[in-house]
Parts: sequence; structure tokens; C-alpha cells
Amino acid sequence: MTWTLHDADHDADHDADHATERATDQATERAAPPTVAGIRTAIAPVLAELAATARRREGTRNYPFGQVRALAEARLLLIGVPAEDGGAGGTVRDIAEVVIDLARADSGVAQAFRSSFLTANHVTTRHDLPQRERSLERLRRGDLFAGTGNERSGGASGSVATTIRGDGAGYVLNGTKYYSTGGLYADWFGGTAVADDGDIVQFTVPTDREGVELLDDFDAVGQRLTASGTTRLTDVRVTDDELVRTDKAKLRNPWLGSFAQLYLASIQAGIAAAALDDAIWFGRKKARPIKHSTADTSIDDPYVRHVVGQISARAHAARSSVVLAAETLEQVRHTPDHEVRAAGATAAIAVAQAQYLAVESALKAGELLFDVGGGSATDREYAFDRHWRNARTVANHNPRDWKAAVVGAYHLAGEEPPTTGLF
Repeated sequence: MTWTLHDADHDADHDADHATERATDQATERAAPPTVAGIRTAIAPVLAELAATARRREGTRNYPFGQVRALAEARLLLIGVPAEDGGAGGTVRDIAEVVIDLARADSGVAQAFRSSFLTANHVTTRHDLPQRERSLERLRRGDLFAGTGNERSGGASGSVATTIRGDGAGYVLNGTKYYSTGGLYADWFGGTAVADDGDIVQFTVPTDREGVELLDDFDAVGQRLTASGTTRLTDVRVTDDELVRTDKAKLRNPWLGSFAQLYLASIQAGIAAAALDDAIWFGRKKARPIKHSTADTSIDDPYVRHVVGQISARAHAARSSVVLAAETLEQVRHTPDHEVRAAGATAAIAVAQAQYLAVESALKAGELLFDVGGGSATDREYAFDRHWRNARTVANHNPRDWKAAVVGAYHLAGEEPPTTGLF
């Protein structure tokens, strides 16, 4: 496994050391069953560190490896795993709220945890999942996951060129995956490949296995520290128990992507909240009234108050819509089989609505932030532009106009949303 990282500054290293020390202390307490409240308490100081250093780290491309490990050791991924499986037994809302708070501190870190949370969701919602107990064991010990099906093969979106071929008692994997979110932090990498018989299979291999190469080449305008670079797979040996073939026809709820899309909406809500935090801080500590203002201080300027009020309303709307969608998705888990398809479609629509609103809210909040101050608000040292850039980058995962059109078709014509994984 190889990657290339830019040099970190001494302060960030010091923060990472503290986070690592906390992770060690938390590991000694693992005998106690996790709780939602306990996990929230354990991660609070780590989130504070991330929030305090996010602006500087993005500018220096300094990955917060220590803080990410501290979050994993605090058993963050177990927040929604059932208690009988060693988790905290939290709801979908509990997960959404902690992701919002994580994205508020550092949306790149929240994005990097997405594959790991998806793994936890899979084992929670599908008791028939192949290798379920093995995945639970990895989650319980704090392992992190990365994965993607994305390729740049020139084929249609979603096409797979990565191959897995039988070779003796096992298999050999070859291909290149792009947008490997969280790859540099992960212990396990998963994706899709074309088997000898033409079927698409899922694989999960250790990131330190020979032939797995993780590259730090993600170069988007935002979300720069999500560790979403390229993964090269060159003659990677794979065993049979590292492969999964899924029969989607047997799924209770065909909208497998709803949780993944809710996760993206949660990140957007967190970005809107972060923009509000910076607007309040700048208005109180840095901004000065313009020359023709009727106020002596910015916090008394009626237009600054108006702008901060707008940002706050958008952050509130984003969070509220995400929470409501999370509660709707939670209901699907408790719906009997004969009603689950209708419930799943309703939840997919609720998530699409939340995602649309959260994207709009985060983008507008990131723009309005600059109206709190004058020219100094654009100084690079504040990096206020990162909120809009981060929101824009997350939004490009799925065009939001498709979300609105699908929601409209559902309400007008009763059409079910697509089951492509984007709903």
C-alpha cells in the first residue's frame, strides 16, 4: 500500500497526538456496552479539535489521521448498530444527528466516514447479509472501511471494467477505482468487479494487501481531505469468503440507496451549520460596520442581523428536513413485509426532498456568509469559501434537479422513485 501526503505542520501533529492518546484511553474502556450518549460524550473533544483546525488543515492538505482514529476508537460506527450485536442501538435519527455534527466540525472527515457508516447500516438492516458476523467484528474493534464502484473506463455511468478471475484456489483482482472516499484512513477496501461468468460481484480486501495502491490524488474544488483518491488493484489475491453476490430480487426494500443519500444530506446540513458558526464568529469578533451604517458595531447593524438570520434559518431548515427524513427511514425498518415496498418508496422520497433542501440551504448559507463583512471576509486566512466549495462538491454526487423531478412524479402520477441507489 502506498500514498503520498503533503507535510503536516507541528500544531496539527500535536493535536493528532492528543487524539491518539485519547483513543488509547478509550480502548481500555471497551468492556462497557456502548450507548448513544456515551459515544457522543467521547467524540465531543475530537469534534472540537477538528472544528478548530479545519480551516488550517485544508490549506496545508494535512490529513487528521489522529482525530479520525480517535473517532473510530470511540466506537462512533456502533451508534446505530443493535445492542444485541454489540452496538449502541441508536436510531437512524441518532446517526443523522451525529453526522451533521461531525460535518459541522469538518465535512471532509464526515465524508470520509461514509463507507464505514454504510457498512454498519448494511449489517444493521440485513441479518441475511453474507459475512455479517465478520463485518460486525471489524466494526466492534474500530476498523474503517472505504469503497467505490466508480471507474473511468469510458463506458456508461455505473459500468464496471475491474475484473476478478479464478486462479487456482482463489481469485485475482485487477482494475482501477476512482473516488475511493476515505481510502487513506481505511483498513478495508470494497468495490465491484466483473467475474468470469459476467456477473458483477462485490469484494472486500485489506488495504495493506499486496497489489492494493491508494493514491492521494483527489483534486476537487472542495472536500479536499476526504481521502477520495484513486485505488489501483494489481493482481490482488482474493479468497472466496471476500466476495459477495447479491440477489436484489430478494430484497425487502429495493431502495438500498436511501441511507447513503440521507448521509449526504446530513453532510450538507452540517456545512450550513458551519457557515452559521463562522458568520456569528466573524460578526462578533472581526467585522466592522460600513461607513454609512446606522450602527456602531456589526452586531447592531440591521443588515448583518438580517444576513445571519437568513443563514440560521437555512441551517435550521436543512437539519430539520434531514431529521424528519431519518425518522421516516427508521419506520421502514419496523414495517411488515406486505407494506415495506410502499414505506420504502415514501422514505426514498422523503430523503430526496431533504437532500434537495439541504443542498440549497448549504450553498446559500456559504454565499451569504460573505455578506456579514466587507472585503476582509474574503481574506484567505479565514477560508470562508470552503463552505460553498464543500457544499458544491458534495452536491455534485447526484444532480438535485433529478431529485425534484422524481419527487414531483411521485406526487403527481404515483411513480415510484428509481432503484438505482441514488434514491
